[in-house]
Amino acid sequence: MEQLVATTQNLKPERRHLVSDLVAGLTFAIVNVPQAMGHALLATVNPIVGIYTLMIAVPVGAIFTGSVFMNVSTTSALSVAAGSGLADVPANQRMEALAVMVLLVGVIQLLAGLFRLGFMLRFVSNAVMVGFLNGVAVLIILGQLGDLTGFSSPYQNSAARALHLLINPTQVVVPTTIIGVLTLVLIVALLATRWGRFAFIIAIAAATLLLAILSNPLLPSAAMFGEVPTVGDITTIPRSLPRLVLPNPSFVLPMLVPALSVAIIGLIQGAGVSQGTPNPDGKLPNVSRDFFGQGAANLATSFAGGLPAGGSISGTALIMGAGARSRWTNIFAGLFVALVVLAFAPLVEWVPMPALAALLIVAGFQGLRVEQAVLAWRTGRVTAAVMVITFAATLLVPLQFAVLLGVALSIVLHVVRASSKVVVTEWALQPNGFPIEREPPRNAPSNQFTLLYVYGSLFFATAGTIEEMLPKVDESDRAVVAIIVRGEPELGSTFMNVIQRYAASLKARNGRLMLVGVDPAVRDQLARTGQLAIIGADNLFMAKPLIGAAMNEAAQAAFRWLEENPGPDQGEEGS
Repeated sequence: MEQLVATTQNLKPERRHLVSDLVAGLTFAIVNVPQAMGHALLATVNPIVGIYTLMIAVPVGAIFTGSVFMNVSTTSALSVAAGSGLADVPANQRMEALAVMVLLVGVIQLLAGLFRLGFMLRFVSNAVMVGFLNGVAVLIILGQLGDLTGFSSPYQNSAARALHLLINPTQVVVPTTIIGVLTLVLIVALLATRWGRFAFIIAIAAATLLLAILSNPLLPSAAMFGEVPTVGDITTIPRSLPRLVLPNPSFVLPMLVPALSVAIIGLIQGAGVSQGTPNPDGKLPNVSRDFFGQGAANLATSFAGGLPAGGSISGTALIMGAGARSRWTNIFAGLFVALVVLAFAPLVEWVPMPALAALLIVAGFQGLRVEQAVLAWRTGRVTAAVMVITFAATLLVPLQFAVLLGVALSIVLHVVRASSKVVVTEWALQPNGFPIEREPPRNAPSNQFTLLYVYGSLFFATAGTIEEMLPKVDESDRAVVAIIVRGEPELGSTFMNVIQRYAASLKARNGRLMLVGVDPAVRDQLARTGQLAIIGADNLFMAKPLIGAAMNEAAQAAFRWLEENPGPDQGEEGS
């Protein structure tokens, strides 16, 4: 919270950066106004909602995030997820439902930031993210084929609609397709030039001008191109700032799961920006702090009836490429978007819908992670399977459930990998020098000291595997076995049960179990649970700053005990 106060107090723009930040903010506004309208279409709501989101979310996110350059705005993935969550809501109620969804997204992200849950993103595997992001990119491409060609399909699923189009190619509307394809070609051509950063806005302007000329009643082409749909055919863009929208409580429960999915997507995307874009001082931003900033942006946007917003990789790259020097770039960007709406709203209504579809198709191709997918495919069969399952789920089931499935797969993958990589080894002590590491004996040697070290986590999923790897004590007598637990801040209840059973088995055969390198917190844990009384306080050797000190203490205690308590065979040999 102290860092948040410091940021809000340091918002005074520096003169030396003012021009650069103004230019970068203006560039973002020009390029992203049509793109935000396209994102609103992905969410199946009024295109003006996308513009309102830029007005509010971009500057608010700039104020509250820890990342100086993070651009919190509309993204394709968030819009597709929002549209999937709104699919069952009647068209006349979607704006109310959207406001509640975005409000819930903001609350979830704010709480994630306040409780510093940035570390939880470690549990979402790269394979899941690659599969999900590639699935979203393909959904964006397939979902725009209808607007690009004028083809109408009765199916809701984007993949099903694309297949329907493939089977019925003769039903495309030629004039609409011409405008869409020409826009698509122009965008691709411009991206390869020095005008690449302005490719979207130039192509949209050219398509709008071309349609205006071809649909002119004085020309023979008017009859053909006059029916090409434009933004004005869908909505009238008001020349005013967004109005206050109050959430409807009746949508809270229906929107809870979609909001959770959208929040997760936004946080993951934002973390990618945070960890890939250092601040001017060279340090990486605090991920949890960026969670809070995105939550604040969505909370503010919900009262303007906007789309869910999140850390935009493309938006951040755009403003940095345009010369951003401080967080004022994003603040200026929001102001410039408002200026576009107030001064040029009628022009925006002339934008052809197939041109917006072409823009989103290019954005979808730019969102494909081909190299990352190839890397995940080559990593191993389990990783490849997780990626493919997430990709297929993204295409075939509602996106909010695909996200939750991906998170569940990540957790399962983490547990499987952690439990399969646990290894128990023996450290055989040497008279001089370091111990020799080798496989543990199958059976604990009688009248001997055996020192064991466990590689891997000691959590519940590995406890059973570790127990199977421990030397058997059925045929042992007076065996002393020590397990090194150095570096473990706590032991799970499942592993403590393993210790309890193993200690009891050794004790039943006149042996001892020792724990070596014990953290004070673990000792307290064993005392609270009653395990300390079972193991015995004299069998715990606390961790020392000097590496190996606790191990040597345990070895000396074990050898001393074996000498003082010889077995029957040893007693006969000694006499």
